[in-house]
Amino acid sequence: MLDDLDDIHPLFHGAPSSASFKKLRKRIVRQTREAIEQYGMIDRGARWLVCLSGGKDSYTLLAVLHELKWRGLLPVDLLACNLDQGQPNFPATVLPEFLEKMGVEHRIEYQDTYSVVKEKVPAGRTYCALCSRLRRGNLYRIAREEGCSAVVLGHHRDDILETFFMNLFHGGRLATMPPKLVNEEGDLFVYRPLAHVAEEDCEKFAKSMNYPIIPCDLCGSQDGLQRQQVKQILDQWEKNSPGRRQVMFRALTNIRPSHMLDPKLFDFAGLMRGTEQFEEIGNDIPKLR
Repeated sequence: MLDDLDDIHPLFHGAPSSASFKKLRKRIVRQTREAIEQYGMIDRGARWLVCLSGGKDSYTLLAVLHELKWRGLLPVDLLACNLDQGQPNFPATVLPEFLEKMGVEHRIEYQDTYSVVKEKVPAGRTYCALCSRLRRGNLYRIAREEGCSAVVLGHHRDDILETFFMNLFHGGRLATMPPKLVNEEGDLFVYRPLAHVAEEDCEKFAKSMNYPIIPCDLCGSQDGLQRQQVKQILDQWEKNSPGRRQVMFRALTNIRPSHMLDPKLFDFAGLMRGTEQFEEIGNDIPKLR
């Protein structure tokens, strides 16, 4: 059983015994397992590089993946990895000590990409885009060195929604973070097993477990980001209409190319009368005639 203390991975030792936490934990485990199965992430016997930043999301990812593996539901090897990018005041001993204590196989890598970013990015601009590219390149290298077939990231449902609206508002395209993709070189998968999990649940879980959270603003480059603006919009929508985030996320899994405007995805020119087609009625709800 999920609540039996004798068979819980060390990452769950000291978990609250409250009914609310047990419900939260079961929900996160279930949603993660659903995403892994739905998007075909399991390759039996594979080795995954689980990226750990020290934030609430990556701690949740690490714990849940080990929970699934502990229970025989994830037949892959897991290697936790933290990339120390040389950010000012980064507490370099926190993650190694935590992972040792938890008995989690891991690799800590130091690469001073922060200095590179500071040199390349003009004053007043945010570091995030270049920092992310340099980080990803190093993680791919580490995955190859460690014999991993996949790089596993802690992006959750809200990250995916925010990226969708950033692309919509600023990029002029309908796109977001996919739960599964292949890198440009074609030799590694990138997985996001928390794709169905809400950020709020990650925060509640990590805080309840008292994991040593490392703040994500060490570089001082987080203020005024477009992502923060989108996040505020989504927060307001959720406040006005609770559950709105989940409805919007569900829409990303229910796309109808025939009711969009991209001729590369649907053959509008070849559409003929008399063929089975969706017709919009009422409040733009399609009905099959």
